[in-house]
Amino acid sequence: MAVELSPIEKAKFVAAKRAVDCIEDGMKLGLGTGSTAAWMVRCLADRIREEGLQVRGVPTSTRTAELARSLGVPITTLDEVRWLDLTIDGADEFDPELNLIKGGGAALLQEKIVATASDQMIVITDAAKEVRQLGAFPLPVEVIPFGWKSTQALIEELLGSMNVLSCECALRMKDGAPLLTDEANYIIDLHLKRINEPRQLSMALNQIPGVVENGLFIDICDMVIIGHGDGRVVVRDINSGEIKGERVEFEPSDNVFANPED
Repeated sequence: MAVELSPIEKAKFVAAKRAVDCIEDGMKLGLGTGSTAAWMVRCLADRIREEGLQVRGVPTSTRTAELARSLGVPITTLDEVRWLDLTIDGADEFDPELNLIKGGGAALLQEKIVATASDQMIVITDAAKEVRQLGAFPLPVEVIPFGWKSTQALIEELLGSMNVLSCECALRMKDGAPLLTDEANYIIDLHLKRINEPRQLSMALNQIPGVVENGLFIDICDMVIIGHGDGRVVVRDINSGEIKGERVEFEPSDNVFANPED
C-alpha cells in the first residue's frame, strides 16, 4: 500500500531515493543526519532488504545510528573503516558553487569529519534550500562549554571585520538549557543574513580558541540532488558541470515509510 506524503516530504523522498541509487555493493558509507537524510537511511534499508546490498554505514549522529539499527542497516565506526566511498547528507543551504551551511540538526562536527573522510559527498535537498548567497540560514558554530561567553565575544569581534550583513549571535537553547551536541558541546548560531566570503569566514572562525568547528562546508560537496514534490529531481555535479533533470517514482512503500525526524 502506498503512503500519501506532503509535497515537501515527496521532494525529500525522491532526492533520497535517487541518491541511494548511486550506492554500489561493498561501499562504505557516511550516513547523514536530519529529516532528508532519514529518508535516505530508509531507502537504503529497502535496497538492503530487497536486493541483498552489502554495505557498511558510519552514522553522523546518535539519531542516525539509532534509525539505521532499527531498520537493519549495518553500521560501523570511522576509526574502524578509516575512509569512506560516499557520504550522503542533507544541507540547510547550498549556493551555486555547492558550498553549504549545515548544522541545523546540531551534528555539524561529525558530519564534517565524515564528509571530508569520503571520496565523494552527495547532498540531498529540496529546492527551498538553494540560495544565490549563503547566510539567510543561521550559521552554526560548535564551541566547548568552558568560557563560551568569551568565545562568543571573540566571534562577535571577528564578525565586525568580516563581510557579513549582520553580526547577531545567539546560544542555541533546548528546553530552557543550552543544547548539547553529541560531543557535549554548545552551538552558537550566527544570524549573518549574508556571507560574502564564506571561505575566509570559515578559516577565521576556526582560529578562535574555544571554537570546535563551524557549519560552512567549502569544497566538500561533489553533487546536489534537488527533489520536487511532483517526483522530479535535478542533479548537479560540480566536477563535470552537468545539470540533469530526471523523474523518480515518489510513492514509498510501507517498508520505507515512517514519520521523518524534525
